[in-house]
Amino acid sequence: MIDQQVSLRGGAAPLPVRPRTGRFLVLAAVFVCAACGLVYELELVALASYLIGDSVTQASVVLSVMVFAMGIGSLLAKRLRCHAAVGFGLIEAALALIGGSSALVLYASFAWLGESRHALVGFSLAIGVLIGAEIPLLMTLIQRVDRQDAGGAVADLFAADYVGALVGGLAFPFLLLPMLGQLTGALFTGAVNAAAGGALVLWVFRHDLTSRSRWLLVLANLSVIAVLGTATALVDDFEEAARRAVYGDQVRVAVQTGVQEVVLTGADRDSLDLYLGGRLRVSARDEYRYHEALVHPAMNGPRARVLILGGGDGLAAREVLRYRDVRTVTVVDIDPAVTRLARTDPALSELNGHAYRDPRLTAVGADPFTWLRADHHRYDVVISDLPDPGITASTKLYAAEFYGLIAEALAPDGRLAVHAGPLATRPRTFWTVESSVRAGGFATRPYRIPGRDREGGAGRSPEDWGFLLAGARPVGDPELGAGTPVPRSLGEGELREGARAADRLRLPGQAPSTLIHPRYWEEA
Repeated sequence: MIDQQVSLRGGAAPLPVRPRTGRFLVLAAVFVCAACGLVYELELVALASYLIGDSVTQASVVLSVMVFAMGIGSLLAKRLRCHAAVGFGLIEAALALIGGSSALVLYASFAWLGESRHALVGFSLAIGVLIGAEIPLLMTLIQRVDRQDAGGAVADLFAADYVGALVGGLAFPFLLLPMLGQLTGALFTGAVNAAAGGALVLWVFRHDLTSRSRWLLVLANLSVIAVLGTATALVDDFEEAARRAVYGDQVRVAVQTGVQEVVLTGADRDSLDLYLGGRLRVSARDEYRYHEALVHPAMNGPRARVLILGGGDGLAAREVLRYRDVRTVTVVDIDPAVTRLARTDPALSELNGHAYRDPRLTAVGADPFTWLRADHHRYDVVISDLPDPGITASTKLYAAEFYGLIAEALAPDGRLAVHAGPLATRPRTFWTVESSVRAGGFATRPYRIPGRDREGGAGRSPEDWGFLLAGARPVGDPELGAGTPVPRSLGEGELREGARAADRLRLPGQAPSTLIHPRYWEEA
């Protein structure tokens, strides 16, 4: 007969373990399955944020779809309660296969199809349905092991479930990601999930299974573990092929740091591209336009002590160090691996003018927000060369509180230059950053320059780069409203002088700048 069928005479197949032992094993399975389920959930959120961006939106999509799907799964599980053992075993096998392979398939859809949103929703729905079906079936199984009141059984199940979720939630960032990475970590979690679910049913509830259902479960679990194991063995080749599909054939460096994935492509200085967290950060073909426009307008004035927030690639430091009267440059970047790469990679170090060899430069590996709180030095110039403000993870580095810390670190006549994102395509983000800078205690002069040559068309750089040149307000000044004149040092002459300095200090061999020239500076 099929599993879990109680005979009309009121009996049931005896269990191979004592009730207390069986109850413990069921709760242990709940613990493991809950941990695996939360890892799948976090894996989807993390990978979607990396591939698509905007982690708040991706987390909202994954969580809302998954919770909705769990309700559907709970309803569908009602049909399986009379076959609880084999039903639970098959659900765990399916969950292990789908959850374990989700990161692999999501990354593949992004690499070869260029789109992963539909796959994200599909996996969230499928995983949610399967997780939702677990608890009703486990409720049936735990009462099969140890007859107890429904309230006590529910309390035990949810306690084990929540503790397992805690362990899974902590294991994901602190164990799985650092030790195995996103793809291998998901595959390993799937294998653990299949082993735990299969072992519980095939051992504790083996007498409730028919010979046919027993072999079905054995075959299903072995097949899932074999598929996940094979994928794990091939994951390095898969990642290499996927990187070629995303970044091209000239990937030279690809490393997952504790902060982000760092990818360097291009055979030499002129073809170099640097990707941080899957996003193009530096392109050798036009990076000098961005860095000249960011740095030189702020350097018109006292500039003995300069602070660069971000900019671990050394390119903003290259522009600063061209001024001989600069005495110290401090670069604070959250990812020491980027500064190490900028120091040691031949092409990148050549591109940044070997800035890290200059004795005036000091590199600090720290979160800029936290570092500013502890630093008590004063700087003449602060350059904010941070990740795009549209990336949710960098939001605090564009908040008014952050600019307030910068204001405290600036000398009375100091200047701040901020990369505020593309104005043409994301004006709302740009003006939000501008408002935050003003709220931090600055008067601002917004400006922008075009991205690639307008004839170039197919470039991956943004249509334009937007910047803010800011100076501290005089003490006692009221809130500056729209149309209020900015301090003298932030006028049009400041921008023109920065453009002339960029032309004067450009390294030999660089293409003449048509975008940095004063007539191309565009006040936003």
